[in-house]
Amino acid sequence: MALTGRTALLAALGSIPVGLLEPSWTGLLAVNAPLALACACDYALATPVRSLRLTRSGDTTVRLGETAEVRLTVANPGRRPLRARIRDAWPPSSWPAGTGPETSRHTLSVPPGERRRLTTRLQPTRRGDRTADRVTVRSYGPLGLLSRQGTHVLPWTVRVLPPFTSRKHLPSRLSRLRELDGRTSVLTRGEGTEFDSLRDYVPGDDTRSIDWRATARQHRVAVRTWRPERDRHILICLDTGRTAAGRVGDAPRLDSAMDAALLLAALASRAGDRVDLLAHDRRTRALVQGRAAGELLPALVNAMAPLEPELVETDTRMLVSTILRSAPRRSLVVLLTSLEAAPIEEGLLPVLPQLTQRHTVLVASVADPEVARMTWARGSVEAVYEAAAGTQAQAQRRRTAAQLSRHGVTVVDATPDTLAPALADAYLALKAAGRL
Repeated sequence: MALTGRTALLAALGSIPVGLLEPSWTGLLAVNAPLALACACDYALATPVRSLRLTRSGDTTVRLGETAEVRLTVANPGRRPLRARIRDAWPPSSWPAGTGPETSRHTLSVPPGERRRLTTRLQPTRRGDRTADRVTVRSYGPLGLLSRQGTHVLPWTVRVLPPFTSRKHLPSRLSRLRELDGRTSVLTRGEGTEFDSLRDYVPGDDTRSIDWRATARQHRVAVRTWRPERDRHILICLDTGRTAAGRVGDAPRLDSAMDAALLLAALASRAGDRVDLLAHDRRTRALVQGRAAGELLPALVNAMAPLEPELVETDTRMLVSTILRSAPRRSLVVLLTSLEAAPIEEGLLPVLPQLTQRHTVLVASVADPEVARMTWARGSVEAVYEAAAGTQAQAQRRRTAAQLSRHGVTVVDATPDTLAPALADAYLALKAAGRL
Protein backbone atom coordinates (compact mmCIF):
# COMPACT_ATOMS: atom_id res chain seq x y z
CA MET A 1 0.00 0.00 0.00
CA ALA A 2 1.28 3.48 -0.88
CA LEU A 3 -0.16 6.97 -0.62
CA THR A 4 -0.02 9.18 -3.69
CA GLY A 5 0.84 12.83 -3.98
CA ARG A 6 -2.80 13.56 -4.74
CA THR A 7 -3.80 12.35 -1.27
CA ALA A 8 -1.21 14.53 0.41
CA LEU A 9 -2.32 17.53 -1.62
CA LEU A 10 -5.99 17.06 -0.68
CA ALA A 11 -5.09 16.66 2.99
CA ALA A 12 -3.03 19.87 2.87
CA LEU A 13 -5.78 21.82 1.11
CA GLY A 14 -8.36 20.58 3.63
CA SER A 15 -6.23 21.66 6.59
CA ILE A 16 -6.13 25.29 5.44
CA PRO A 17 -9.82 26.14 6.13
CA VAL A 18 -9.69 24.08 9.32
CA GLY A 19 -6.76 26.12 10.54
CA LEU A 20 -8.43 29.39 9.65
CA LEU A 21 -12.05 28.69 10.66
CA GLU A 22 -12.16 25.82 13.15
CA PRO A 23 -8.71 24.91 14.49
CA SER A 24 -9.72 21.86 16.50
CA TRP A 25 -9.68 18.07 16.40
CA THR A 26 -13.27 18.15 15.29
CA GLY A 27 -12.37 20.23 12.27
CA LEU A 28 -9.49 17.93 11.32
CA LEU A 29 -11.73 14.90 11.66
CA ALA A 30 -14.39 16.52 9.52
CA VAL A 31 -11.88 16.95 6.69
CA ASN A 32 -9.77 13.79 7.01
CA ALA A 33 -12.57 11.29 7.70
CA PRO A 34 -14.11 11.66 4.21
CA LEU A 35 -10.61 11.58 2.72
CA ALA A 36 -9.79 8.38 4.61
CA LEU A 37 -13.06 6.84 3.47
CA ALA A 38 -12.28 7.81 -0.15
CA CYS A 39 -8.82 6.26 0.19
CA ALA A 40 -10.31 3.02 1.52
CA CYS A 41 -12.77 2.83 -1.35
CA ASP A 42 -10.04 3.64 -3.85
CA TYR A 43 -7.82 0.89 -2.42
CA ALA A 44 -10.68 -1.61 -2.59
CA LEU A 45 -11.32 -0.78 -6.26
CA ALA A 46 -7.66 -1.08 -7.28
CA THR A 47 -6.74 -4.30 -9.09
CA PRO A 48 -4.84 -6.73 -6.80
CA VAL A 49 -1.18 -7.01 -7.82
CA ARG A 50 -0.90 -10.71 -7.01
CA SER A 51 -3.61 -11.62 -9.51
CA LEU A 52 -1.62 -10.21 -12.45
CA ARG A 53 0.20 -12.56 -14.82
CA LEU A 54 3.59 -11.30 -15.97
CA THR A 55 5.89 -12.94 -18.52
CA ARG A 56 9.12 -11.92 -20.27
CA SER A 57 10.47 -12.36 -23.79
CA GLY A 58 13.03 -10.72 -26.03
CA ASP A 59 16.80 -10.63 -26.53
CA THR A 60 19.15 -12.77 -24.48
CA THR A 61 22.42 -11.55 -26.03
CA VAL A 62 23.66 -8.19 -27.26
CA ARG A 63 27.02 -6.76 -28.28
CA LEU A 64 28.51 -4.10 -26.08
CA GLY A 65 27.34 -0.69 -27.28
CA GLU A 66 24.27 -2.01 -29.09
CA THR A 67 20.64 -2.02 -27.91
CA ALA A 68 18.68 -5.02 -26.63
CA GLU A 69 14.92 -5.16 -26.26
CA VAL A 70 13.26 -7.09 -23.43
CA ARG A 71 9.47 -7.30 -23.53
CA LEU A 72 7.27 -7.58 -20.45
CA THR A 73 3.71 -8.85 -21.00
CA VAL A 74 1.17 -7.88 -18.31
CA ALA A 75 -2.11 -9.84 -18.30
CA ASN A 76 -5.09 -8.73 -16.20
CA PRO A 77 -7.33 -11.76 -15.52
CA GLY A 78 -9.51 -9.89 -13.02
CA ARG A 79 -12.76 -7.99 -13.42
CA ARG A 80 -11.38 -4.54 -12.69
CA PRO A 81 -9.34 -2.37 -15.03
CA LEU A 82 -5.67 -2.08 -14.16
CA ARG A 83 -4.14 1.38 -13.81
CA ALA A 84 -0.54 0.82 -12.86
CA ARG A 85 2.97 2.17 -12.64
CA ILE A 86 5.57 -0.54 -13.26
CA ARG A 87 9.28 -0.56 -12.48
CA ASP A 88 11.34 -3.19 -14.30
CA ALA A 89 14.50 -3.44 -12.19
CA TRP A 90 17.81 -3.85 -14.09
CA PRO A 91 21.38 -3.15 -12.92
CA PRO A 92 22.58 0.45 -13.44
CA SER A 93 25.14 -0.68 -16.05
CA SER A 94 22.30 -1.84 -18.30
CA TRP A 95 22.02 1.62 -19.88
CA PRO A 96 24.05 4.82 -20.21
CA ALA A 97 24.38 6.95 -17.09
CA GLY A 98 21.42 9.19 -16.38
CA THR A 99 18.86 7.28 -18.46
CA GLY A 100 18.07 4.30 -16.20
CA PRO A 101 15.16 5.50 -14.02
CA GLU A 102 13.18 6.82 -16.98
CA THR A 103 13.80 3.75 -19.11
CA SER A 104 12.83 1.23 -16.45
CA ARG A 105 9.50 2.81 -15.45
CA HIS A 106 6.28 2.36 -17.40
CA THR A 107 2.70 3.55 -17.03
CA LEU A 108 -0.09 1.43 -18.51
CA SER A 109 -3.79 0.63 -18.38
CA VAL A 110 -5.09 -2.89 -18.98
CA PRO A 111 -8.85 -3.55 -19.33
CA PRO A 112 -10.26 -6.65 -17.63
CA GLY A 113 -9.34 -9.91 -19.36
CA GLU A 114 -6.76 -8.27 -21.67
CA ARG A 115 -3.00 -7.94 -21.79
CA ARG A 116 -0.46 -5.28 -22.71
CA ARG A 117 3.18 -5.52 -23.71
CA LEU A 118 5.89 -3.17 -22.46
CA THR A 119 9.35 -2.89 -24.04
CA THR A 120 12.48 -2.02 -22.07
CA ARG A 121 15.43 -1.01 -24.24
CA LEU A 122 18.81 -1.81 -22.70
CA GLN A 123 22.11 -0.37 -23.82
CA PRO A 124 24.71 -1.96 -21.52
CA THR A 125 27.96 -0.19 -20.77
CA ARG A 126 29.87 -3.28 -19.55
CA ARG A 127 30.41 -6.84 -20.68
CA GLY A 128 28.93 -9.74 -18.77
CA ASP A 129 25.52 -10.95 -17.67
CA ARG A 130 22.86 -8.36 -16.87
CA THR A 131 20.11 -9.94 -14.78
CA ALA A 132 16.67 -8.55 -13.95
CA ASP A 133 15.39 -9.88 -10.65
CA ARG A 134 11.88 -8.58 -10.02
CA VAL A 135 9.14 -6.31 -11.30
CA THR A 136 7.43 -3.87 -8.92
CA VAL A 137 3.83 -2.94 -9.68
CA ARG A 138 1.75 -0.13 -8.18
CA SER A 139 -1.94 -0.57 -8.93
CA TYR A 140 -4.06 2.58 -8.53
CA GLY A 141 -7.77 2.93 -7.93
CA PRO A 142 -10.03 5.17 -10.03
CA LEU A 143 -9.45 8.19 -7.73
CA GLY A 144 -5.68 7.84 -7.64
CA LEU A 145 -5.52 8.31 -3.85
CA LEU A 146 -4.13 5.02 -2.62
CA SER A 147 -2.33 2.20 -4.45
CA ARG A 148 -1.63 -1.47 -3.97
CA GLN A 149 2.04 -2.38 -4.36
CA GLY A 150 3.67 -5.74 -4.90
CA THR A 151 6.48 -7.50 -6.73
CA HIS A 152 6.74 -10.38 -9.16
CA VAL A 153 9.99 -12.35 -9.45
CA LEU A 154 10.74 -12.65 -13.17
CA PRO A 155 14.40 -13.59 -13.73
CA TRP A 156 15.80 -12.74 -17.15
CA THR A 157 19.43 -12.53 -18.23
CA VAL A 158 20.94 -10.61 -21.12
CA ARG A 159 24.54 -11.57 -21.90
CA VAL A 160 26.60 -8.62 -23.13
CA LEU A 161 29.18 -9.85 -25.64
CA PRO A 162 32.50 -8.22 -26.60
CA PRO A 163 31.97 -5.64 -29.37
CA PHE A 164 34.66 -7.01 -31.79
CA THR A 165 35.54 -3.53 -33.07
CA SER A 166 38.61 -4.89 -34.89
CA ARG A 167 36.33 -6.67 -37.38
CA LYS A 168 37.00 -3.78 -39.78
CA HIS A 169 40.59 -5.04 -40.20
CA LEU A 170 39.53 -8.53 -41.28
CA PRO A 171 38.99 -7.89 -45.04
CA SER A 172 42.49 -6.49 -45.54
CA ARG A 173 44.09 -9.39 -43.66
CA LEU A 174 42.04 -11.93 -45.61
CA SER A 175 43.27 -10.29 -48.80
CA ARG A 176 46.85 -10.74 -47.59
CA LEU A 177 46.03 -14.35 -46.70
CA ARG A 178 44.70 -15.04 -50.21
CA GLU A 179 47.87 -13.51 -51.61
CA LEU A 180 49.97 -15.88 -49.52
CA ASP A 181 47.76 -18.76 -50.60
CA GLY A 182 48.24 -17.91 -54.27
CA ARG A 183 44.51 -17.57 -54.96
CA THR A 184 44.75 -14.02 -56.31
CA SER A 185 46.67 -12.55 -59.22
CA VAL A 186 49.84 -11.00 -57.73
CA LEU A 187 53.30 -10.21 -59.01
CA THR A 188 54.94 -12.73 -56.68
CA ARG A 189 53.97 -16.34 -56.18
CA GLY A 190 52.26 -17.37 -52.99
CA GLU A 191 54.61 -18.23 -50.15
CA GLY A 192 54.36 -21.21 -47.86
CA THR A 193 55.96 -24.51 -46.95
CA GLU A 194 53.34 -27.12 -47.88
CA PHE A 195 53.56 -28.64 -51.37
CA ASP A 196 50.54 -27.77 -53.50
CA SER A 197 51.04 -28.83 -57.14
CA LEU A 198 53.35 -28.93 -60.17
CA ARG A 199 53.24 -26.56 -63.12
CA ASP A 200 55.36 -25.68 -66.12
CA TYR A 201 58.34 -23.44 -65.59
CA VAL A 202 58.01 -19.84 -66.78
CA PRO A 203 60.83 -17.29 -66.93
CA GLY A 204 61.22 -15.57 -63.59
CA ASP A 205 60.44 -18.60 -61.43
CA ASP A 206 62.85 -19.46 -58.65
CA THR A 207 65.14 -22.19 -59.96
CA ARG A 208 65.23 -23.73 -56.48
CA SER A 209 61.58 -24.72 -56.99
CA ILE A 210 62.35 -26.93 -60.03
CA ASP A 211 61.34 -30.56 -59.49
CA TRP A 212 64.03 -32.43 -61.41
CA ARG A 213 62.36 -35.84 -61.14
CA ALA A 214 59.10 -34.52 -62.59
CA THR A 215 61.11 -32.69 -65.25
CA ALA A 216 62.82 -35.94 -66.26
CA ARG A 217 59.50 -37.80 -66.44
CA GLN A 218 57.61 -35.12 -68.39
CA HIS A 219 60.53 -34.03 -70.62
CA ARG A 220 59.78 -30.39 -69.75
CA VAL A 221 60.80 -28.24 -66.85
CA ALA A 222 58.32 -28.47 -63.94
CA VAL A 223 58.34 -26.41 -60.76
CA ARG A 224 56.72 -27.00 -57.40
CA THR A 225 54.15 -24.57 -56.06
CA TRP A 226 53.61 -24.08 -52.37
CA ARG A 227 50.89 -22.90 -50.10
CA PRO A 228 50.80 -21.78 -46.47
CA GLU A 229 50.36 -24.50 -43.88
CA ARG A 230 46.81 -25.55 -43.14
CA ASP A 231 45.18 -27.34 -40.26
CA ARG A 232 47.66 -25.97 -37.74
CA HIS A 233 46.71 -25.62 -34.10
CA ILE A 234 46.57 -22.17 -32.48
CA LEU A 235 46.01 -21.76 -28.75
CA ILE A 236 45.07 -18.24 -27.65
CA CYS A 237 45.77 -17.68 -23.94
CA LEU A 238 44.23 -14.73 -22.10
CA ASP A 239 45.95 -13.71 -18.88
CA THR A 240 43.07 -12.67 -16.59
CA GLY A 241 45.27 -11.82 -13.60
CA ARG A 242 45.77 -8.43 -11.96
CA THR A 243 47.74 -6.92 -14.85
CA ALA A 244 44.69 -7.39 -17.11
CA ALA A 245 42.65 -5.12 -14.81
CA GLY A 246 44.74 -2.03 -15.57
CA ARG A 247 42.75 0.51 -17.56
CA VAL A 248 44.15 1.88 -20.80
CA GLY A 249 41.92 4.70 -21.94
CA ASP A 250 38.31 3.85 -21.15
CA ALA A 251 38.61 0.06 -20.96
CA PRO A 252 40.62 -2.60 -19.11
CA ARG A 253 43.56 -4.22 -20.86
CA LEU A 254 41.59 -7.46 -20.92
CA ASP A 255 38.99 -5.95 -23.29
CA SER A 256 41.67 -4.91 -25.80
CA ALA A 257 43.23 -8.37 -25.56
CA MET A 258 39.85 -9.97 -26.26
CA ASP A 259 39.35 -7.83 -29.33
CA ALA A 260 42.76 -8.85 -30.70
CA ALA A 261 42.03 -12.50 -29.92
CA LEU A 262 38.75 -12.37 -31.86
CA LEU A 263 40.41 -10.91 -34.96
CA LEU A 264 43.17 -13.52 -34.83
CA ALA A 265 40.64 -16.33 -34.37
CA ALA A 266 38.52 -15.13 -37.29
CA LEU A 267 41.57 -14.86 -39.55
CA ALA A 268 43.07 -18.20 -38.53
CA SER A 269 39.79 -20.07 -38.95
CA ARG A 270 39.48 -18.65 -42.48
CA ALA A 271 43.02 -19.88 -43.14
CA GLY A 272 42.01 -23.44 -42.26
CA ASP A 273 43.71 -23.55 -38.86
CA ARG A 274 42.18 -24.87 -35.64
CA VAL A 275 41.79 -22.30 -32.88
CA ASP A 276 41.29 -22.90 -29.15
CA LEU A 277 40.95 -20.41 -26.29
CA LEU A 278 42.24 -20.56 -22.73
CA ALA A 279 41.62 -17.88 -20.07
CA HIS A 280 43.64 -18.37 -16.90
CA ASP A 281 44.99 -16.66 -13.79
CA ARG A 282 45.25 -19.00 -10.79
CA ARG A 283 42.69 -21.32 -12.30
CA THR A 284 41.10 -21.81 -15.70
CA ARG A 285 38.36 -19.22 -16.24
CA ALA A 286 37.32 -20.28 -19.75
CA LEU A 287 38.26 -23.04 -22.19
CA VAL A 288 37.00 -23.41 -25.75
CA GLN A 289 38.26 -26.41 -27.71
CA GLY A 290 37.44 -28.39 -30.82
CA ARG A 291 34.98 -25.96 -32.42
CA ALA A 292 34.36 -25.95 -36.16
CA ALA A 293 35.04 -22.78 -38.12
CA GLY A 294 31.37 -21.80 -38.26
CA GLU A 295 30.91 -22.26 -34.51
CA LEU A 296 34.19 -20.73 -33.37
CA LEU A 297 33.40 -17.01 -33.09
CA PRO A 298 30.02 -17.49 -31.33
CA ALA A 299 31.68 -19.85 -28.85
CA LEU A 300 34.55 -17.43 -28.22
CA VAL A 301 32.42 -14.33 -27.62
CA ASN A 302 30.08 -16.31 -25.38
CA ALA A 303 33.03 -17.58 -23.30
CA MET A 304 34.67 -14.13 -23.13
CA ALA A 305 31.52 -12.19 -22.18
CA PRO A 306 31.48 -12.98 -18.41
CA LEU A 307 35.26 -12.80 -17.96
CA GLU A 308 36.53 -10.17 -15.54
CA PRO A 309 40.13 -9.59 -14.39
CA GLU A 310 40.96 -11.13 -11.03
CA LEU A 311 43.05 -9.04 -8.63
CA VAL A 312 45.52 -11.87 -8.06
CA GLU A 313 48.94 -12.68 -9.43
CA THR A 314 48.77 -15.12 -12.31
CA ASP A 315 50.18 -18.57 -11.52
CA THR A 316 52.43 -18.84 -14.57
CA ARG A 317 53.62 -22.37 -13.78
CA MET A 318 50.06 -23.62 -13.67
CA LEU A 319 49.28 -21.66 -16.84
CA VAL A 320 52.15 -23.32 -18.70
CA SER A 321 51.19 -26.79 -17.48
CA THR A 322 47.59 -26.14 -18.60
CA ILE A 323 48.86 -25.04 -22.04
CA LEU A 324 50.96 -28.20 -22.37
CA ARG A 325 47.95 -30.36 -21.50
CA SER A 326 45.65 -28.47 -23.89
CA ALA A 327 48.17 -28.55 -26.77
CA PRO A 328 50.02 -31.88 -26.71
CA ARG A 329 51.25 -31.40 -30.30
CA ARG A 330 53.25 -28.56 -31.76
CA SER A 331 51.11 -25.40 -31.85
CA LEU A 332 51.26 -21.66 -32.05
CA VAL A 333 50.70 -20.39 -28.50
CA VAL A 334 49.54 -16.78 -28.42
CA LEU A 335 49.84 -15.38 -24.90
CA LEU A 336 48.04 -12.09 -24.35
CA THR A 337 49.59 -10.70 -21.18
CA SER A 338 51.46 -7.70 -19.80
CA LEU A 339 55.09 -6.78 -20.52
CA GLU A 340 55.68 -5.58 -16.98
CA ALA A 341 59.17 -6.59 -15.90
CA ALA A 342 58.35 -8.30 -12.59
CA PRO A 343 55.65 -10.74 -13.81
CA ILE A 344 57.73 -11.66 -16.88
CA GLU A 345 61.10 -12.08 -15.13
CA GLU A 346 59.78 -13.83 -12.03
CA GLY A 347 56.87 -15.72 -13.55
CA LEU A 348 57.18 -16.41 -17.29
CA LEU A 349 60.92 -16.55 -18.03
CA PRO A 350 61.73 -19.46 -15.67
CA VAL A 351 59.12 -21.69 -17.32
CA LEU A 352 59.36 -20.32 -20.85
CA PRO A 353 61.82 -23.01 -22.11
CA GLN A 354 59.12 -25.65 -21.48
CA LEU A 355 56.90 -23.83 -23.96
CA THR A 356 59.44 -22.86 -26.62
CA GLN A 357 60.87 -26.37 -26.70
CA ARG A 358 57.56 -27.76 -27.93
CA HIS A 359 55.62 -24.80 -29.36
CA THR A 360 56.01 -21.58 -31.28
CA VAL A 361 55.26 -18.78 -28.81
CA LEU A 362 53.93 -15.31 -29.53
CA VAL A 363 53.47 -12.80 -26.71
CA ALA A 364 51.15 -9.83 -27.29
CA SER A 365 50.73 -6.95 -24.88
CA VAL A 366 48.64 -3.79 -24.66
CA ALA A 367 50.78 -0.64 -24.47
CA ASP A 368 49.49 2.56 -22.89
CA PRO A 369 49.48 5.45 -25.42
CA GLU A 370 49.63 7.86 -22.48
CA VAL A 371 53.21 6.72 -21.82
CA ALA A 372 54.21 7.68 -25.37
CA ARG A 373 52.58 11.06 -24.88
CA MET A 374 54.50 11.56 -21.64
CA THR A 375 57.84 11.17 -23.40
CA TRP A 376 57.17 14.29 -25.49
CA ALA A 377 56.24 16.50 -22.53
CA ARG A 378 58.35 19.67 -22.24
CA GLY A 379 58.07 23.22 -20.97
CA SER A 380 58.27 22.83 -17.18
CA VAL A 381 60.11 20.91 -14.51
CA GLU A 382 57.06 18.64 -13.98
CA ALA A 383 56.86 17.96 -17.72
CA VAL A 384 60.54 17.01 -17.89
CA TYR A 385 60.15 14.59 -15.00
CA GLU A 386 57.07 13.19 -16.73
CA ALA A 387 59.03 12.69 -19.95
CA ALA A 388 61.82 10.94 -18.04
CA ALA A 389 59.33 8.59 -16.40
CA GLY A 390 57.71 7.78 -19.75
CA THR A 391 61.07 7.14 -21.40
CA GLN A 392 62.13 4.87 -18.55
CA ALA A 393 58.89 2.89 -18.79
CA GLN A 394 59.29 2.43 -22.54
CA ALA A 395 62.93 1.35 -22.13
CA GLN A 396 61.90 -1.22 -19.54
CA ARG A 397 59.27 -2.68 -21.89
CA ARG A 398 61.85 -2.89 -24.68
CA ARG A 399 64.29 -4.71 -22.38
CA THR A 400 61.57 -7.15 -21.37
CA ALA A 401 60.64 -7.74 -25.02
CA ALA A 402 64.32 -8.32 -25.87
CA GLN A 403 64.57 -10.93 -23.10
CA LEU A 404 61.61 -12.79 -24.58
CA SER A 405 63.03 -12.52 -28.10
CA ARG A 406 66.29 -14.14 -26.99
CA HIS A 407 64.22 -17.20 -26.07
CA GLY A 408 62.75 -17.35 -29.58
CA VAL A 409 59.47 -15.63 -28.71
CA THR A 410 57.79 -13.26 -31.14
CA VAL A 411 56.68 -10.12 -29.27
CA VAL A 412 53.89 -7.73 -30.29
CA ASP A 413 53.63 -4.59 -28.18
CA ALA A 414 51.00 -2.13 -29.45
CA THR A 415 48.38 0.33 -28.27
CA PRO A 416 44.74 -0.78 -27.96
CA ASP A 417 43.82 0.60 -31.39
CA THR A 418 46.67 -1.15 -33.17
CA LEU A 419 47.12 -4.35 -31.17
CA ALA A 420 44.55 -6.42 -33.11
CA PRO A 421 45.92 -5.67 -36.62
CA ALA A 422 49.51 -5.97 -35.38
CA LEU A 423 48.79 -9.41 -33.93
CA ALA A 424 47.10 -10.48 -37.18
CA ASP A 425 50.13 -9.29 -39.16
CA ALA A 426 52.48 -11.24 -36.88
CA TYR A 427 50.40 -14.38 -37.44
CA LEU A 428 50.53 -13.90 -41.23
CA ALA A 429 54.29 -13.35 -41.07
CA LEU A 430 54.79 -16.59 -39.13
CA LYS A 431 52.52 -18.41 -41.58
CA ALA A 432 54.42 -17.05 -44.58
CA ALA A 433 57.73 -18.07 -43.02
CA GLY A 434 56.48 -21.59 -42.33
CA ARG A 435 56.99 -21.29 -38.58
CA LEU A 436 53.60 -22.63 -37.55
